[in-house]
Amino acid sequence: MTATEQTHEPGPDDVYGAEDEYVVEHGAEHGHGHEGDPTLYRTPADAVAAPPEKLAYVVGFDRSAQLPDTLFTLDTDPGSPSYGRVLSATDVPGTGDELHHFGWNACSSALAHAGHHHPRRRYLIAPGLRSSRLHVFDTHPDPARPRLLKVITPEELAAGSGYSRPHTLHCGPDGVFLSCLGGADGADGPGGVALLDHESFEVLRPWETERGPQHLAYDIWWHLRHGIAVTSEWGTPSMIEDGLDAELLLAHKYGHALHFWELETGRHLQRVDLGAEHQMVLELRPAHDPEAAWGFAGVVLSTQDLSASVWLWHKSADGDGRGGTFSVRKVITIPAEPAEESHLPPLLRPFGAVPPLITDINLSVDDRWLYVSAWGTGELLQYDVGDPFRPRRTASVRLGGITGRVPHPSAPEVPLTGGPQMVELSRDGRRVYLTNSLYGAWDDQFYPQGIQPWLVKLDADTVHGGLAVDGRFFPHGEEFRGRRVHQTRLHGGDASSDSYCYR
Repeated sequence: MTATEQTHEPGPDDVYGAEDEYVVEHGAEHGHGHEGDPTLYRTPADAVAAPPEKLAYVVGFDRSAQLPDTLFTLDTDPGSPSYGRVLSATDVPGTGDELHHFGWNACSSALAHAGHHHPRRRYLIAPGLRSSRLHVFDTHPDPARPRLLKVITPEELAAGSGYSRPHTLHCGPDGVFLSCLGGADGADGPGGVALLDHESFEVLRPWETERGPQHLAYDIWWHLRHGIAVTSEWGTPSMIEDGLDAELLLAHKYGHALHFWELETGRHLQRVDLGAEHQMVLELRPAHDPEAAWGFAGVVLSTQDLSASVWLWHKSADGDGRGGTFSVRKVITIPAEPAEESHLPPLLRPFGAVPPLITDINLSVDDRWLYVSAWGTGELLQYDVGDPFRPRRTASVRLGGITGRVPHPSAPEVPLTGGPQMVELSRDGRRVYLTNSLYGAWDDQFYPQGIQPWLVKLDADTVHGGLAVDGRFFPHGEEFRGRRVHQTRLHGGDASSDSYCYR
């Protein structure tokens, strides 16, 4: 079905739906959430204890740009007869958007301000990385069948913020933070963060007030209780939109630093260089404990040996209280795997190896388990990070991969294309969801045979560590109507949606 733009503007009296029914039946105190929305959790422990997700939302894009991109809704209730199946598909009105990362209009961080306007986790905002359009989906009154509420144009984004090419979206205490790779009017950077209103979705302004040396953008996260934001680096639009540029890579032109900011003012405080050979510092995963001041960052590739790595940032010894300085250290290294030249795509044949290509990481809400996607080798790795300075590998699963093409257990005759890419984790940490597409032009370089879409669910052992593929949950191929799938969000929140205000 195709959704058309609607003129209705959200308001505090709108029908809310399924979560309201939960509060009426059980009371907000038993829903572990805010009295207006039980999916806004005061503490990480409340989020872990809340009811499990019954729906997942996944964005898909048409690589040919001939068909509209789509928001898919899937059934994640193991007791349902439609478990693991697509329940609805809501198309956007244009083509060529390449829906990529997306997120909620409000989450638990809104509880930092008691006067916030009755926040509700209701609207999903899906940016088009190529088109610079923002699509707002309303998940109520029927969360299983979202409808497109409105489209924010590239002109509105540029006029309000000075940015284009939106990439990553997180809901914060004062608005929606939208990281962007490019500038307005075709400018190839600097990238930065646009601030949107939680409820009207108006593009308010650029978040930064003093940029300092920051030029490249990718992700943004924060430590609310410490008043610190963190950003990472990929590249400007011209550096990424046509695929990985080997000349830029070998010249160490992609991002290789973390930036620390004053969250309230958007003032740059500190740049920490990981070393020029550590190219493309992408996903950021801060500790969920609001008192903690550490987190993990994934690095795609080392130009020295094609390895990938995970780095820990942490407050330095002199950084007590709000603010302070930060240090980084490499805590995980995943080596490249030798391969026959004939089995490699043209880009990798001179190297005779498959790089792991860490393209996503995710940290459990209890800050115990870290998941690392090695999209190149086709591996999802689980680490015990009870001591974040000394991660301990506890399990891994192979699916797809550049040379392996390891099949799903339920379809052993079908080699999988792509590999574990975006990884999403349930609030209780027991379910891991994987999609297999990175970015259209980069897909084509590393998987030139094409990417056939799939979404996989793994069951995780949250006591001793361990992973097992769920053989019942495997939407793939034509179930996604020719769209490649990139990111997953879970109804009621997930491990990478929220930051928490209280312990």
